[in-house]
Amino acid sequence: MAASELYTKFARVWIPDPEEVWKSAELLKDYKPGDKVLLLQLEEGKDLEYRLDPKTKELPHLRNPDILVGENDLTALSYLHEPAVLHNLRVRFIDSKLIYTYCGIVLVAINPYEQLPIYGEDIINAYSGQNMGDMDPHIFAVAEEAYKQMARDERNQSIIVSGESGAGKTVSAKYAMRYFATVSGSASEANVEEKVLASNPIMESIGNAKTTRNDNSSRFGKYIEIGFDKRYRIIGANMRTYLLEKSRVVFQAEEERNYHIFYQLCASAKLPEFKMLRLGNANHFHYTKQGGSPVIEGVDDAKEMAHTRQACTLLGISESYQMGIFRILAGILHLGNVGFTSRDSDSCTIPPKHEPLSIFCDLMGVDYEEMCHWLCHRKLATATETYIKPISKLQATNARDALSKHIYAKLFNWIVDHVNQALHSAVKQHSFIGVLDIYGFETFEINSFEQFCINYANEKLQQQFNMHVFKLEQEEYMKEQIPWTLIDFYDNQPCINLIESKLGILDLLDEECKMPKGTDDTWAQKLYNTHLNKCALFEKPRLSNKAFIIQHFADKVEYQCEGFLEKNKDTVFEEQIKVLKSSKFKMLPELFQDDEKAISPTSATSSGRTPLTRLSAKPTKGRPGQTAKEHKKTVGHQFRNSLHLLMETLNATTPHYVRCIKPNDFKFPFTFDEKRAVQQLRACGVLETIRISAAGFPSRWTYQEFFSRYRVLMKQKDVLSDRKQTCKNVLEKLILDKDKYQFGKTKIFFRAGQVAYLEKLRADKLRAACIRIQKTIRGWLLRKKYLRMRKAAITVQRYVRGYQARCYAKFLHRTKAATVIQKYWRMYVARRKYKITRAATIVLQSHLRGYLARNRYRKILREHKAVIIQKWVRGWLARTYYKKTMHAIIYLQCCFRRMMAKRELKKLKIEARSVERYKKLHIGMENKIMQLQRKVDEQNKDYKCLMEKLTNLEGTYNSETEKLRSDLERLQLSEEEAKIATGRVLSLQEEIAKLRKDLEQTRSEKKSIEERADKYKQETEQLVSVLKEENTLLKQEKEALNHLIVEQAKEMTETMEKKLVEETKQLELDLNDERLRYQNLLNEFSRLEERYDDLKEEMTLMVNVPKPGHKRTDSTHSSNESEYTFSSEIVETEDIPLRTEEPSEKKVPLDMSLFLKLQKRVTELEQEKQMMQDELDRKEEQVLRSKAKEEERPQIRGAELEYESLKRQELESENKKLKNELNELRKALSEKSAPEVTAPGAPAYRVLMEQLTSVSEELDVRKEEVLILRSQLVSQKEAIQPKDDKNTMTDSTILLEDVQKMKDKGEIAQAYIGLKETNRSSVDFHQLNEDGELWLVNEGLKQANRLLESQLQSQKRSHENEAEALRGEIQSLKEENNRQQQLLAQNLQLPPEARIEASLQHEITRLTNENLYFEELHADDPKKYQSYRISLYKRMIDLMEQLEKQDKTVRKLKKQLKVFAKKIGELEVGQMESISPGQIIDEPIRPVNIPRKEKDFQGMLEYKKEDEQKLVKNLILELKPRGVAVNLIPGLPAYILFMCVRHADYLNDDQKVRSLLTSTINSIKKVLKKRGDDFETVSFWLSNTCRFLHCLKQYSGEEGFMKHNTSRQNEHCLTNFDLAEYRQVLSDLAIQIYQQLVRVLENILQPMIVSGMLEHETIQGVSGVKPTGLRKRTSSIADEGTYTLDSILRQLNSFHSVMCQHGMDPELIKQVVKQMFYIVGAITLNNLLLRKDMCSWSKGMQIRYNVSQLEEWLRDKNLMNSGAKETLEPLIQAAQLLQVKKKTDDDAEAICSMCNALTTAQIVKVLNLYTPVNEFEERVSVSFIRTIQMRLRDRKDSPQLLMDAKHIFPVTFPFNPSSLALETIQIPASLGLGFISRV
Repeated sequence: MAASELYTKFARVWIPDPEEVWKSAELLKDYKPGDKVLLLQLEEGKDLEYRLDPKTKELPHLRNPDILVGENDLTALSYLHEPAVLHNLRVRFIDSKLIYTYCGIVLVAINPYEQLPIYGEDIINAYSGQNMGDMDPHIFAVAEEAYKQMARDERNQSIIVSGESGAGKTVSAKYAMRYFATVSGSASEANVEEKVLASNPIMESIGNAKTTRNDNSSRFGKYIEIGFDKRYRIIGANMRTYLLEKSRVVFQAEEERNYHIFYQLCASAKLPEFKMLRLGNANHFHYTKQGGSPVIEGVDDAKEMAHTRQACTLLGISESYQMGIFRILAGILHLGNVGFTSRDSDSCTIPPKHEPLSIFCDLMGVDYEEMCHWLCHRKLATATETYIKPISKLQATNARDALSKHIYAKLFNWIVDHVNQALHSAVKQHSFIGVLDIYGFETFEINSFEQFCINYANEKLQQQFNMHVFKLEQEEYMKEQIPWTLIDFYDNQPCINLIESKLGILDLLDEECKMPKGTDDTWAQKLYNTHLNKCALFEKPRLSNKAFIIQHFADKVEYQCEGFLEKNKDTVFEEQIKVLKSSKFKMLPELFQDDEKAISPTSATSSGRTPLTRLSAKPTKGRPGQTAKEHKKTVGHQFRNSLHLLMETLNATTPHYVRCIKPNDFKFPFTFDEKRAVQQLRACGVLETIRISAAGFPSRWTYQEFFSRYRVLMKQKDVLSDRKQTCKNVLEKLILDKDKYQFGKTKIFFRAGQVAYLEKLRADKLRAACIRIQKTIRGWLLRKKYLRMRKAAITVQRYVRGYQARCYAKFLHRTKAATVIQKYWRMYVARRKYKITRAATIVLQSHLRGYLARNRYRKILREHKAVIIQKWVRGWLARTYYKKTMHAIIYLQCCFRRMMAKRELKKLKIEARSVERYKKLHIGMENKIMQLQRKVDEQNKDYKCLMEKLTNLEGTYNSETEKLRSDLERLQLSEEEAKIATGRVLSLQEEIAKLRKDLEQTRSEKKSIEERADKYKQETEQLVSVLKEENTLLKQEKEALNHLIVEQAKEMTETMEKKLVEETKQLELDLNDERLRYQNLLNEFSRLEERYDDLKEEMTLMVNVPKPGHKRTDSTHSSNESEYTFSSEIVETEDIPLRTEEPSEKKVPLDMSLFLKLQKRVTELEQEKQMMQDELDRKEEQVLRSKAKEEERPQIRGAELEYESLKRQELESENKKLKNELNELRKALSEKSAPEVTAPGAPAYRVLMEQLTSVSEELDVRKEEVLILRSQLVSQKEAIQPKDDKNTMTDSTILLEDVQKMKDKGEIAQAYIGLKETNRSSVDFHQLNEDGELWLVNEGLKQANRLLESQLQSQKRSHENEAEALRGEIQSLKEENNRQQQLLAQNLQLPPEARIEASLQHEITRLTNENLYFEELHADDPKKYQSYRISLYKRMIDLMEQLEKQDKTVRKLKKQLKVFAKKIGELEVGQMESISPGQIIDEPIRPVNIPRKEKDFQGMLEYKKEDEQKLVKNLILELKPRGVAVNLIPGLPAYILFMCVRHADYLNDDQKVRSLLTSTINSIKKVLKKRGDDFETVSFWLSNTCRFLHCLKQYSGEEGFMKHNTSRQNEHCLTNFDLAEYRQVLSDLAIQIYQQLVRVLENILQPMIVSGMLEHETIQGVSGVKPTGLRKRTSSIADEGTYTLDSILRQLNSFHSVMCQHGMDPELIKQVVKQMFYIVGAITLNNLLLRKDMCSWSKGMQIRYNVSQLEEWLRDKNLMNSGAKETLEPLIQAAQLLQVKKKTDDDAEAICSMCNALTTAQIVKVLNLYTPVNEFEERVSVSFIRTIQMRLRDRKDSPQLLMDAKHIFPVTFPFNPSSLALETIQIPASLGLGFISRV
């Protein structure tokens, strides 16, 4: 877009300034092309004319919108240039107190010169696992990114920390290493991470020193490789060092110090072990006093010495070696004090018995004379001879200093070597992260060889940095498929070539060092001759011939040639080294060993690592061998080689850059010097990064982010479903120049300034919308004001008109009242007259109508009677006529029939004479007779039916006549009542007249009484008014007195309450602190205990030899659990001592109750044995049946019939057993009970009779089953009879119906005889039947037989199929019946309370089996399965309803049973006293049913000692919490364990109690150790442990725990042992489980919290998306993988439901919920405090909404009183702080009073981080923040910034007794505890 569009009025620009570097100004006039001057106004209000450069005509840099200022990433700025970067850093550093800022891939760190609370372990935990762009910039974020990329990409990483001295490089590297050590941890127990961190104080003491710029400046470069294994845990480290500044050992500039270790030694000289070093104050030594500043403010060198020694010890450097190091260092100090005296100009001497030299020789263990000689002489070797030459004083001093430097360098390398040995790991290294802490670009007034090497290294690093940035940009463009255009960036390869190429500066320097007479001047001349005027980067100073200038990437630097050759050669006399090598002090020769021995672990090995920088001594010319080769390497050559290897290492890794900036030279906290900052930004390459980014497309948006941000610029028609196309269409309209943006695959790329232009359009659009809203609101307000005034006027008018209307209405009312009075009086008169007339008329009418009615009634009655007479007469006449006619007709018929009969008789007589004819027809006649007989029977039935109908009709007729008669009688009665009523009416009228007279008399009396009452009323009112006045006065006095009393009482109570509340709060705090301390100690103890167990297991695995305590695993143990049963056996054998049986010398007398119980147990075992035998027999029968199926069909049926007969016999025997048991029970009852008790009316008799009836009903059911089986057997026998003849089968089938109809035995017999004769007869039917009638009948019968036979065959086949299915069902029913019988027998033994639970458990198992069966059955048809599931759910609901009903009835019956039991007890006591034994014997025996001895069950469980491991295994180790929680009562394992403990207590077996409790506790610990990350498991065992603890308290026998027990529960209390100590152990175990539960839920919740509470937009559209930089943040739009608030609520619901299912105590659930909410609040607040982008007004609204949803969840679960809401108070107040006004002093006061749950540091941090999302919001001013700090300075709170998210509230376990009776508990078979018996 054109410049005229951007440089408009009010646009803000940056202009250069000599002091502030850049100043902000505002345009007063639009810029037009061709203008030479811009009219500007500075921020202080001064007008300025800014002239444009006539050549370039470049306009000043535009300023970014305020909304983009203070961004975390500089690349998010729309205008990327130097002033924008500088201003953004300044705002963040000064206003927001933020020292870290991203610049693309670089982290810019500004040294605050102040300790900040942002490096604690809580901050490390907050950054751990987070994406780099999701959190505010931090060194921890860079370290986390490197760690994450190492694990994700499996590529080594490097963190390159660079900057000036004093910029904070060492501290940044130290924090990065601390982060790795904290996050990853070590793979072994050698505490490698502590060793890595311990190397820092050692290296700082020997390699750091105070300079004018920094109190702890690193005077060497180091590259630390931190090694990791395959699980990315630290296994070791390795260190390389570069270019130690040795000259500092012998010389320090003003206000500087030597290395720290020398001053630490001097400060610790008074220690007894250091007396032999003969040290003193640092000012006594030449090497430590030159700088004149031996003390650093705020640093205690003695303490630092202690830290250094401690670090050496941790790294494995022994005390002897440490003292050796200190001896050498002390020797260097004493060597520096050696003085020389000149004999002449060419020689010098040392004074005799010179104390410093003698101390040096004593410490070094060398000969004094020899060392004295070679300090003043040197050896010269020629080709033929060797000369010893004295040296001058200056040469001797230089040689002494060179020796000191050489010794220190060797000692430095030796220490580094040992540090690397200590950090070396035997485990193979999988990957590493390197931390490079190297010197930044340096330029001083005098720059020498050290500065040259440092700047050379920075040139190489800058080249690598540029290439990496360029590569990343190129990869981004290629990934997004954007056309790649070559970006021109500064390449410093020519400068590097100038230094290191052939005939370069280093090459010429090495060549000059080889010359015998080479000097610095000759080397300078060679440089001028080689490079001057040939290389543009090399220059010569005008006024010097001993210096040269190099144009580096950062700046021009002038180097002085003096000292270059000497420092490069690093000359030391070989004779002095020989003297040191011959030392008696063993450690000293180690420093001067050959290369292959003295080499460091970081030397060039097979892994390609570089050696440490080794400094060489120049040899004499004639010395041959390897030593001569060693001294040929110059310092420059070594440094170049090590630098090349470093660059290879960095290029093989993924680099991460940290650029440290020094804000000022005076070390003032939070003071920003723009000039110094710009110099460093240019030097460290940050601006070059910006320039590369700005040359392309620096601003990048995803399509979704662009749409969300600039949706306001789109119209509704522009919005399409495709976001990408929508953005394209909008951008083409908004930005016409298509070169200003590019569309990638997932992002839109913008040129510099385009985002600012879009922000301007957006702000204009929002401003226009805001103006429209303001206009509308102002109009609405004015209209509202107008309407209010209008309403007031209307109200006034209304009241005036209302008054007038009321007056007129009053007049009309009076007029109307008079009219109404008149009306009613006239009406009354007229109505009275009318009533009299009407009454007379009615009387006349009634008499007249009555007379007429009676006449009409008589007439109708006469007519009716006449009609009846006529009806009967006419009927009689008709009947007589009909009878005569019928008689005549019958007579005629008789005559005719007689005639016909006579004719037939004649024929019959003729036929009767033929006997043969009679015989032929005889058979047919029999059948016809039978048919006729049937017809006669049918006619008789019809006749009977008709007779029944006739009788019914007669009955109906009689009833109707009766009804008519009753109606007639009723009418007659009503007529008589009407007559009586008329008489009553007349009498009532007379009474009314009398009453009217009485009424008039009472009215007159009433008037007189009212007059008297009025007079009395007036008198009383006067009296009452007087009394009221007196009463009011008295009340006022009383109230005044009461008020004084109340106020005094209030003051007293308030003071007392305040004191009480304060005291209670203090006591509660003390208690909680003590409890928390104890629980933390317990947690630490459990951790150490687990570690001890792990070490023990590792030892056993390493040794691989079974210990004596190891036992073979029980055969009942499953193979699946072998992974932990081995260790459990070992631990248990260690924990539980071997016990021996007690000697049987003391024989206890026999306990009859115990004997009876054992006898009962024997019988139960026999029954179990019998059941097992029956089961075995049944299995054998099944096997036989499966074999028999292979045989023929008849054999199968015979086997089945035999099985059915056996089953029938079995059922009959069971019935006999039941009868016998019934008789025995009756006998027992009659023998034991009194006659009165067993009387028919007694309650006990009724109970027993009910049981008797139930048993008899069961007997009847069994009989019916027997009958059914018998009928099935009969039918099966008939079905399998052989078919001899088809005719027989057919005939029998045909006659089946006829036989069934023949009821008489004689008829059946005759029919059978006739059938036999018919079958025997073989006469031809054609001969017998002449007319063919019988033949036709026979043929029809045959066809019918064939048809019936075919039908019979089909029915037979279907019958056989059905019979097979029914047999299978019968078999399953039989098995079910057997199982039901067993359950019935078990249930009969149970008490009534437990029967319901047992039946319910049985029903559940049955439904489960059914469910599994139907799942298999309908696996292929999901619809059928779904319908079955629905029906199953309905059945379950019905069962639940039935269960509730049964529970209610059971409760009622229990109450009744208790009442009856009391009555029975009273009766038994009273009757047993009155009845003698003889009478009892003579009483007749009554057969009564007695239940089994349920009351004998005492709620105890017995097991054998050898079954203890099996009990623990089945009940704890192998128990699955989910199945137990769903199917069984909550806390069942705890109840079972306690019942076992009760039995051991009952037996008084202390060893058994101790063994069981110890095994239980150890097993629970094992389960939690194995499955400790499963929330269900931990919750289940926390619930059961608490229940076990409550049971031990409830049944302990202590009065405090027995208050809520029933009398039966009190009987179950422990009698022999006090388990208070074990209660404490269990309480500790519960605390450990609770803490583990908290850790588990924290691990589950932690990934959800930040995403759900902060990042996800619960209220869509409230939060605007701001421009982000290179490191994109997590999108707030919910993807499929992101967590939302609903995810958190679902997880909370899951936790709550699991805890409720496990029956956890409600108070404990509240504590868990409180802890969960604390974790949510703490993590959310901590992330809010570390994320600048989250601190906005809209995000505060989102947080408050999310918190309200959490509170709603608490309300739904009735947990508002759990204290969980209070834990969210800091988060709520932080959200409110984001939303309140932050301008005036009143706002500050409101904030201080509102944010009482936040610390001062947190409030200030939120205010500093507050960032407007839109331009209409304002930033918080610095003055307002200072006002807040001033108001809060007196508040005493923690200086800690973040909340402790790992904090666990101290847990308590309030006593919660159980109402469940122990004797009612049933042990399900699913637990596999069959070896336990109930006692």
